[in-house]
Amino acid sequence: MNVRRSAAVLAAVAVIGAATPAAADPSPSPSQAFPSALYGDKDPKFDGVWRQSLALLAQDTVGVKPAAKSVQWLVRQQCADGSFASYRPDPTTACDAKTMLDTNATSAAVQALTALGGHDDVTRKAVGWLKAVQNKDGGWGYSPGGASDTNSTSIVIGALAAAGEKPDRVEKDGKSPYDALLKLALPCGGDGDGAFAFQPDKKGELAANADATAAGVLGALGTGMVVEPGKKSDATCEKAATPRQAAANGAGYLTAALAKDGDHLMSALAGAEPQPDFGNTADAVVALAAQGDTAQAEKSVRWLEKNSASWAAQSGPAAYAQLILAAHATGTNPRDFGGADLVKQLGATGPAPQTAGKTTSGASDEKEDSGSDFFGVWWYVGVCLVAGIGIGFLFTGRKKQQQL
Repeated sequence: MNVRRSAAVLAAVAVIGAATPAAADPSPSPSQAFPSALYGDKDPKFDGVWRQSLALLAQDTVGVKPAAKSVQWLVRQQCADGSFASYRPDPTTACDAKTMLDTNATSAAVQALTALGGHDDVTRKAVGWLKAVQNKDGGWGYSPGGASDTNSTSIVIGALAAAGEKPDRVEKDGKSPYDALLKLALPCGGDGDGAFAFQPDKKGELAANADATAAGVLGALGTGMVVEPGKKSDATCEKAATPRQAAANGAGYLTAALAKDGDHLMSALAGAEPQPDFGNTADAVVALAAQGDTAQAEKSVRWLEKNSASWAAQSGPAAYAQLILAAHATGTNPRDFGGADLVKQLGATGPAPQTAGKTTSGASDEKEDSGSDFFGVWWYVGVCLVAGIGIGFLFTGRKKQQQL
């Protein structure tokens, strides 16, 4: 999913400096390589675990058994306390106080490893860590201790549900994750009209965010990134007294936002022209399918079939995974997605799978194992800025801790 990283990207931009997308070089240096088990050939510093998890989850969803070494790479990224960082270049070095832990990466890893099976010890420890860093309002921020946001809280809910937990019973000071989400849901009427905000602003006000709303709908429904079309409920916006009603309200907001701009979401940075937001559109498709609003979901997935190829090729494995999950949610064939084989394209970004069904994956085993993780920072930030990823979750993936 675009699931949950653009706010962190903006934080990265603020720290790195005024990055100019036009100056970004998307081509890696021939002398630099990343672990052969890793999906993608761009700098994994901010999204290594995230994109690996999405790639593995998407492959499992379509019946592809990933390469064992790719799964093992993800397992070895876990810290001793159960958490995952965004990326650990040397997993033999123990995590310490300087390790930037990541609730989103941890939750994505839980969902992927649970789906793959056989990693109960890993997922149990990860869930234990997530529970330990739950905020007093019941939610989670991107990094432990950070203010709760819709995106992070929602993906943690998905991880809890995948691991067999009941999210409504995971409480801190009597507050559950759903309590946190309901506080981030906007009332009906006005510009927000049932949407979710990412976080309150400095004045405590909530602003509608389509990116966060897509995440919030899944979170309020208690589901993860892999969904089957749900049973449609009344789309009338009413006071969100329950998570189910908040999900319905959010879905209504997304439907209106998608229809307004030609069945896709738009994004614009300050001073830039509005442009299509492919990742968040894919996330919105998944959210609407989960809610049962299949009519708009199908229209938007058709739009993605026609328009998302260049974005996916530029963005890499997490983008292909997002599209596969959107296709799965709507019953669309990911092996013939606007004429493209998304499963094959995703497979070509990493090692050849153990079993691939109808897919012939282009292996990337020629990559040499390496701990290098810095060359792509400018490229990645530049691409994110060009892609117009919004403020909630990138679902190419959120790139850096908010407190950077």
